[in-house]
Amino acid sequence: MFGYISANIKSLSEENKEQYQAYYCGLCRVLRQDSGLKAQMLLNYDMTFLIILLTGLYELETEESTFLCPLHPRNRKTIYINEASRYASDMNILLSYNNLVDDWKDDKSYPKHVYSMMLKKEYQRLSEKYPKQAQVLEQYMGRLELLETQGEQNIDAISGLTGEMLGDIFAWRDDIWSEELHCLGFYMGKFIYLMDAYEDLEQDVKKNEYNPFSGLAKEKPEDYETLSKLILTSMMTECAKSFERLPILLHADILRNILYSGVWSKYEYLQLKKQKRRDRIEKSV
Repeated sequence: MFGYISANIKSLSEENKEQYQAYYCGLCRVLRQDSGLKAQMLLNYDMTFLIILLTGLYELETEESTFLCPLHPRNRKTIYINEASRYASDMNILLSYNNLVDDWKDDKSYPKHVYSMMLKKEYQRLSEKYPKQAQVLEQYMGRLELLETQGEQNIDAISGLTGEMLGDIFAWRDDIWSEELHCLGFYMGKFIYLMDAYEDLEQDVKKNEYNPFSGLAKEKPEDYETLSKLILTSMMTECAKSFERLPILLHADILRNILYSGVWSKYEYLQLKKQKRRDRIEKSV
């Protein structure tokens, strides 16, 4: 589920790059401070987006400091930490734990099983802290497993499960912005699920495993790339519409960079790989 919501670094200004990295490093510090090294290893850019989104919307008071990072010891790193950093850190652990458990069920990946056991105590602590979000996640995992086992071919139905789950995660506070944040998270969740399915299609077909795009690819192979791109684009279009309805000025450039460009980085990478493969085949003929 992770790895799709990041910035297009090349298109950011130097100032925005520094701010984006400061929130990312802040998330890293919070994960380590609140939940230890095992949680710090879960660090990803997806939750950085959530931090910046909530910071921009609520104009949160943010603590700025510097520290020496063991991975980059030459220069001190600037970090930003606020309420959203701690919320995103906790949600990162809840999401990751469920993903690890799911991977253990699906692939019998023993390393992921061990990792999930290492996080179990922390997951239980956070489940008590966030009972609503924990319940949403557990229900989501159960429904997703059921529909995937049944071979659900309705793309909206299957991706909508991830949408509803992420929408509930994004709706941080029960206030006037919760509905719009839920809508933004809903379409982003659908995009994430379908982007993951798009990336895994060939592998899933070879293994005879479930993939929501398999029916479309089989029935309309000549139009599959066009239709799948259209579906993914429609998800991000609705997501961007929700963002533009929110009164966000702080860090708006970073957020637009992610929503309009960064989220497509993996898709563009996959297209490049496919083109290289086609070029090799043409040369060999």
